[in-house]
Amino acid sequence: MCILLLTGTISAQYTNVINSNRPGLSESPYSVGTGVYQLETSFFYTETSKYPTFYRPQSYGADFLLRSSFLNEKLEFNINLAYQNQEVGFQNIFNSSYRQPGLSKLVVAAKYLVYEKKYEDKSKEIRSWVARNSFDWKRLIPSVAIYAGANTGIVENIYKTNRFSPKVGILLQNDLSDNFNIITNMFYDRIGTKLPELSYIITATYNYKPRWSIFIENQSMFDKYQYQSNIGTGIAFLLNRNLQMNSSIRLLADGRSSGFYSSFGASYRLDRHVDKLINTGEKGKSIKKGRSFAKKGFLKNWSNKFKNLFRKKDKRVSTKKTNLKKETIQSINNNSSTDEKNKNDLPKKSLRVKPVRKRISPTKIKVKKESAKKRKKDEQPDSEKNTKELEKEIKELEKELKKDNKKLKRERKKEENRNNKKDKKRKRRKQKDEDEEE
Repeated sequence: MCILLLTGTISAQYTNVINSNRPGLSESPYSVGTGVYQLETSFFYTETSKYPTFYRPQSYGADFLLRSSFLNEKLEFNINLAYQNQEVGFQNIFNSSYRQPGLSKLVVAAKYLVYEKKYEDKSKEIRSWVARNSFDWKRLIPSVAIYAGANTGIVENIYKTNRFSPKVGILLQNDLSDNFNIITNMFYDRIGTKLPELSYIITATYNYKPRWSIFIENQSMFDKYQYQSNIGTGIAFLLNRNLQMNSSIRLLADGRSSGFYSSFGASYRLDRHVDKLINTGEKGKSIKKGRSFAKKGFLKNWSNKFKNLFRKKDKRVSTKKTNLKKETIQSINNNSSTDEKNKNDLPKKSLRVKPVRKRISPTKIKVKKESAKKRKKDEQPDSEKNTKELEKEIKELEKELKKDNKKLKRERKKEENRNNKKDKKRKRRKQKDEDEEE
């Protein structure tokens, strides 16, 4: 299942916001984009009930999916690893059940986008309201990708299927609107083993808010002995452009058991994507340049060099040499009727003379620098000169204001001191007068 927490449609492999397959089980045909390293995790818990017994085995574990694309924008490589602690029932007469931890899945795979369906933006349609709001039937044509992987036999897992077996599939996606899409996967797994398996997954995803999305999913698996199916739903929340949280729950059913599956996880990507620069001509069409050494490869580069050795070189003569030849021919034709003395007047071959570099004294260099500075000052526009003069005037006015303020403060202090002295004298006189009266 592909949770696309985007505000617009997908028009390329790389997106500005994380594009995760979690919490569903299906895979989108689109890759993460070159220079992107994405880790998708989920912690799960399952409980089933076996018929006709009353045994209810439980299991829990973690599922990891590492995705990256570095060779081509349409090609993605991924590794899917699952660790599970499963409860196994009826080991012997004395023990009814026991725990068995181990790897339940280790798949290395790649997918390539064969066909990408692009849609028209109807919001720009102004002439007709019906055309702008009607359903685009071209959206029923899906984008298609090919899936190829392998169940590795490096580690013996809990199901004892420690044998290398290939896995192939087809991935489809229909973007029925900007916020609603349907993904369909068809797989043929464990090819060449005793229990090959056919399966399909159908997922419908709806983005009802810029950061929230929900999905409904149906998965069915067929082999020689049993038929398994599950129906699930889930929700995803976008914390930021590179981090997504998700959870899901699903009902499990087959011929002999039923149960439920729940999960909670997160998806994180390390974005090192760099867009490719495309030169456009006068009419806006892209111009294909010659490929670099890294794109061509070692063999193609040397093969082109080997071919160039046997190509005929263009005999092109510079215009200067041709003009000199013409002048010499004209001069010879004009002087052919003259005497042998005038033969010396013909133009001689020009000799290449090495220029003599004169040493310049440091004093001359200083003089040149000073003259260049003066020229720059003289060449300054009037606007710059005016601004500098205004700045100088403003600074001078500020200085004068500061001086005036200081003078005013001094005069105020002097007046206060004088007033204080007068007050003291008056008080003294009053005291004297009172003393005399007594």
